[in-house]
Amino acid sequence: MSSTRHPSRRLILQAGAASAVLGAPGFLLAQPAPVKVGLIHPVSGGLAYSGGQSRMGAQMAIDEVNAAGGIKSMGGAKLEALLGDSQSRPEVGVSEVERMQAEGVAAYLGTFASGIALPTTQAAAKYNTPFLIDVGASDLIVSRGLKNVFRLKPGFGKCVDDAIVALGEINQAAHGAAKTAVLVHEESEFGTGTAKLLASKLPSINIQPLEIIKHANPTRDFSNVALRIKGLKPDLVIMSNYQNEYVLLARTLRQQKVDVAAMFSVLGGGFNFKLVKEQPDVAEYMMDFNHWYNPKSAKAVEMRKQVEAKGGLFTFEVYLSYNSIMLYADALQRAGSADKEKAIAAIASSTWFPTMMPYGPTKFVNGQNEGGRAALLQATKTDIDVVWPTEFASAKPIFPRPKMG
Repeated sequence: MSSTRHPSRRLILQAGAASAVLGAPGFLLAQPAPVKVGLIHPVSGGLAYSGGQSRMGAQMAIDEVNAAGGIKSMGGAKLEALLGDSQSRPEVGVSEVERMQAEGVAAYLGTFASGIALPTTQAAAKYNTPFLIDVGASDLIVSRGLKNVFRLKPGFGKCVDDAIVALGEINQAAHGAAKTAVLVHEESEFGTGTAKLLASKLPSINIQPLEIIKHANPTRDFSNVALRIKGLKPDLVIMSNYQNEYVLLARTLRQQKVDVAAMFSVLGGGFNFKLVKEQPDVAEYMMDFNHWYNPKSAKAVEMRKQVEAKGGLFTFEVYLSYNSIMLYADALQRAGSADKEKAIAAIASSTWFPTMMPYGPTKFVNGQNEGGRAALLQATKTDIDVVWPTEFASAKPIFPRPKMG
């Protein structure tokens, strides 16, 4: 008698059922875990408008990456936004870093303001978590040796250097119409640092600073400042402040009929489409050296249409945050992992080319992208034009501005 045992009908049915389940599409290929990106922005408090714009741009990028299939080298892993509100306060930004660490964050994006970026990046460095700076301008952010911190856009050092070149060129073309300037700045690291650099470099283009005026955040009345400027009779008023104070100062100067060759700013917090839309008479002829999109980029033009179709404004916060997320997505794709060490190495070695900005290929040196550059902008009553450098310009500068009627 043969000792061979044949499987029972019950075992055969069980095996068949298991094979059917294991062969089902997607059963063995579980969806990869999402990559959690912490968005830390001031969406309440005095900087709420700019923080909201930054969050919008970041979310647009996350949605675009996910709609295109996620991070393909990671099996299609999706990006997931962890939303944080710094409430326009540095200490709250730090607490958001700690909260998100407990939630398994893989990287951070933020924080719009330099004063918030400095302590939050320091907090994230304890965990070696990548931190992408979207808007913060202070060069202290990337000069402290923190290996986890990266900034795609130029800081105020390079922006001031390039702004001086641009202002010097247009002033020379106008036969030296501007010879003196008054600088007005907000009290934090951003305004103070920018004004100090500008004041030291203006003499190199034959413009002498007459006075530097500091103001508090917030400031609700610039009447006395405007009267002081009017008495000094400068050719230029150069502003370095955030959204609310920028707009209020510009409006007050016009109301007081302070007539100058130009109202000029570097990284002006309120120089945007919101100003043009809401106060066209104030905005007209104002000049700002700032981050901007490349008006000759089809991608940038299309993105502006998308934002405006939803009733939004295409401010610099939107595309700076958008591009920072895209930089991180590109790094993840090359690293094939959200491991913090690998992601940091991939970002540091990036050569990603953000063509919708007037940039060259990305090249990080100590966390700062050397390929980024800002542009000189001038407002009309309906739009904002790039007027320098010439390869990206959509219009010629009007300088000096026409005298007030």
